[in-house]
Amino acid sequence: MTSPGFHKINRAVRPARRISIRRNVINLSLPVLLSSLFQRLVSIVDIFLVGGLGAAAIAATGLGQLLIFVVMTVFWGLATGTTVVIAHLWGGGHHSEAKRTAFAACLACGGMALIASLLGYFYGADLARFLGAQSEVLAFGEEYIKLVFAWFAFTAGLNILSAIMHGTGNTRTPMEGVILVNILHVLIAWPLIYGKLGLPQLGVKGAAYAINASECAGFLYLLVQALRMKYIKIGRPDRASFRRVWRVGYPVALERIAQQSGQLFYSKYIISYGTAAYAAHQIGLSIESLSFMPGAGMGIAAATLMGQALGARKIKRARISHREALRLALIVMATMALLFLFVPGALIGLFTHDPDVIEKGCVFLRMVAFAQVPLALSFVYAGSLRGTGDTLYVFLVTLAAMWGIRVFLSYIAADILHLSLYMVWGVFLIDWLFRAAAFAWRYQRRDLHAIIL
Repeated sequence: MTSPGFHKINRAVRPARRISIRRNVINLSLPVLLSSLFQRLVSIVDIFLVGGLGAAAIAATGLGQLLIFVVMTVFWGLATGTTVVIAHLWGGGHHSEAKRTAFAACLACGGMALIASLLGYFYGADLARFLGAQSEVLAFGEEYIKLVFAWFAFTAGLNILSAIMHGTGNTRTPMEGVILVNILHVLIAWPLIYGKLGLPQLGVKGAAYAINASECAGFLYLLVQALRMKYIKIGRPDRASFRRVWRVGYPVALERIAQQSGQLFYSKYIISYGTAAYAAHQIGLSIESLSFMPGAGMGIAAATLMGQALGARKIKRARISHREALRLALIVMATMALLFLFVPGALIGLFTHDPDVIEKGCVFLRMVAFAQVPLALSFVYAGSLRGTGDTLYVFLVTLAAMWGIRVFLSYIAADILHLSLYMVWGVFLIDWLFRAAAFAWRYQRRDLHAIIL
């Protein structure tokens, strides 16, 4: 028979365990959040700095960034598979195998980056033209696209090295690398774009040079740190480890392809409403990214903690980690929703003085406010599902949401019914509500005890 004293101790331990796990979630997710923030700031700063060149320059820079995001889909899949597999191995104490897995992932990333660079350099401008970019946008964008793809390997390298470190539970070092990228980017971009401090005035092309130089420096920093901390074991490539990574990661790659290709078609419908509409869309997305970064950070923390807990066979800890990540994401993103709802004009006004762009951007941000809670739910539930290795389901939901809801309904609204821009924007609310419900349903039915990667 259990003594009354045992129950008193057990009740005391549970809150202590929850506080400890909450602290772990914060310690993991805060650097990821800041990393995501600073990583996204590179793109935001570019949009902000080229704003003085006009709406066409904003649209061209945003379109170039979108193409990079599309190509990054496969690399995000590789990165997620790397993080999950390394987290399981690290949590189970198999550090040597985790280091061999990291090396295999680096080799794969290098080969894939070479192919992506060549395709983007030679065909990126053609894709922008296919999407409906007008001649004034292409005049700015063609050289920007070629330059960022020429140095794409450093972008991919930053991503895979960060993923390796996230799997070990080290989110601080990737944050330091991204902060370095941002500092260098700001120092280089402004004088190159506008010809300050004795440098030539290169306009949009200067923004591309700034991104390339800063990301090269950030990649080298993370590479030195990864080797110094012995997260990578150089040797004969471990094919079995790579197969494990890709088994988890390829659905994520497919998921991101579905997401970004759908986003391309969605952007095509937005572009059809004019340059001002697309500029407002890009500025709105840049601002919105500041809000979903906390959710994305909590999602990565949930995936890492879930993977490490399952690798160590600590099922209760895995479930508590998920709940704590979800709670924190909801609090932060609900707060951001209030900001978007009540002061959108001040936020849009930071990027442009064009009254048409500001008017449209305010409507976009107010609509985004209502998507914050579904976004928080989607990010954390999807992160936890990835941590269990259930990446195929996340891909199938993303495919259905992006193409079956967002692209299809946007096509109906824009091309068939010829509804307003705001109706096309409203489709993304239906998309994220569907994802939140589908991911939550799946997670509640997962048997964590039966999961073995």
